[in-house]
Amino acid sequence: MKKIVVAIDGLSSCGKSTMAKDLAYSIGYAYIDTGAMYRAVTLYALQHDFFEGGRLNASHLEKTMGDIKISFHVNPETGHTETYLNGKSVEREIRRMEVANRVSSVAALPFVRSALVEQQRRMGKEKGIVMDGRDIGTVVFPDAELKIFVTASPEVRAIRRLEELKAKGEKTSYEEILENVKSRDQQDMTRAIAPLRKADDAIELDNTNMTIPKQKVWLSDQYNRVMKNDRD
Repeated sequence: MKKIVVAIDGLSSCGKSTMAKDLAYSIGYAYIDTGAMYRAVTLYALQHDFFEGGRLNASHLEKTMGDIKISFHVNPETGHTETYLNGKSVEREIRRMEVANRVSSVAALPFVRSALVEQQRRMGKEKGIVMDGRDIGTVVFPDAELKIFVTASPEVRAIRRLEELKAKGEKTSYEEILENVKSRDQQDMTRAIAPLRKADDAIELDNTNMTIPKQKVWLSDQYNRVMKNDRD
């Protein structure tokens, strides 16, 4: 059977990763979380004290980009794909608010985007992947056979994010997360390089009031439609 590229873009904390993981697992495709890649670079910058008084020293980061190796591996105990930074799993660390509050500024840097987009294109060269992020359908794979753009209200996204962090033992407030969600939206949609936007041929999904099981069915239907049209 012919394989395709599924590109899922959208706002932060709107469930893109959950949708992408579920679809990839159900159809036997590889799953790539590009947002995790930018978070890993941000974590690297934090670990090496590239943030000075809250401001990133971009020149230091640029000089060390060649030392940043990001990969994805399935955890045999959980069956979930985890993000690795230079050979170490950082799946938990990259989800913390310290990283979330800084990742948009890192992702806006042209040299960071150029390096990661090149990696992402290599990952999808043979197709058979589900990739989610901010610019997959517009920049990384503009010819992807199936493009989805996911949105949800800031308030609902903040609640979802709060519940996720609480489950991991992280202490934060709804107000802090809501501010972070709104701030990231603004930065992602107004950055000079590859701003977040819906591709002209993407299918939009507002999942504000949609359960995860319903999302799975909806996305599966979109995939099956594309595959049926290809066979026809």
